[in-house]
Amino acid sequence: MRQTSTANPRTEVADQAADHRPPSRRPAGAPIEFRHVSHNFIHGRRAVLVLEDFNLDIGASEFVSIVGPSGCGKTTALSMAGGLERPRAGTVALDGEPVSGTSDDVAFMFARDALLTWRRVRRNVELGLEVRHVPAAERKRRADEWLRRVRLEEFADSDVLHLSQGMRQRVAIARTLVQSPRVVLMDEPFAALDAQTRANQQQEFIRLWEAERPTVVFVTHDLEEAILLSDRVVLMAARPGRIVADIRIDLERPRTQEMRTSSPEFAEYLETLSARLREEVAAAEERRRADEEASA
Repeated sequence: MRQTSTANPRTEVADQAADHRPPSRRPAGAPIEFRHVSHNFIHGRRAVLVLEDFNLDIGASEFVSIVGPSGCGKTTALSMAGGLERPRAGTVALDGEPVSGTSDDVAFMFARDALLTWRRVRRNVELGLEVRHVPAAERKRRADEWLRRVRLEEFADSDVLHLSQGMRQRVAIARTLVQSPRVVLMDEPFAALDAQTRANQQQEFIRLWEAERPTVVFVTHDLEEAILLSDRVVLMAARPGRIVADIRIDLERPRTQEMRTSSPEFAEYLETLSARLREEVAAAEERRRADEEASA
């Protein structure tokens, strides 16, 4: 005997459609947590303490700059967030999970563009996607889209050696962001540029960040750069590094280079951070002299 279904056809169609829905997109950025991190390196016959009880919370999609005297552990902390270095003590977590190695969710950008000179511009942008085994057609599509977004589409087939330093850095930005990272770790990425090119690249990157909103941890020695770009500026003490100030930058976005000279609030942030940094630089110099006397 033939049985009659009691299911609602509309419900069945809806259930079938649900099976093919794309997964909901994760938040653009991922939170990062440093908990009681301490770390040392062996220098000669002694251990040098670089970080001591370092604690920092960075929210998803925040742009946080880290400043401090040379040698205070800024780059070490950045390397730990990216899984390149493991702390001797304490924990580092990305999106609630302990960092135990590198991740596809994390991208790095350094002072030098590190472009491969034997690859054309597009092929440089495709590099990270190639490592992840993204199909060639999709790599090309995504690379071309990002070259358009950094205004270099007409140079896709150019030799990177023929590009200006500013153009090379824009290729590096495209190579970083084409991977859709949830976290971007940046170690003085604009330090090698002349003043005008640097200002242009700062403006270009902040435009792209505001559209994509990954979490950014940005190491710099330039306080004005940190204030212009960041949601927060974190100041580290002279070695051993720890947080001595965490200042929220309540300047309206989008921000412009003109704020450096026209905004009283910008000037106030700069004065506050400069005074604190001078104190830490002086402390670093005292420590350096003490180390020299101890090793004499």
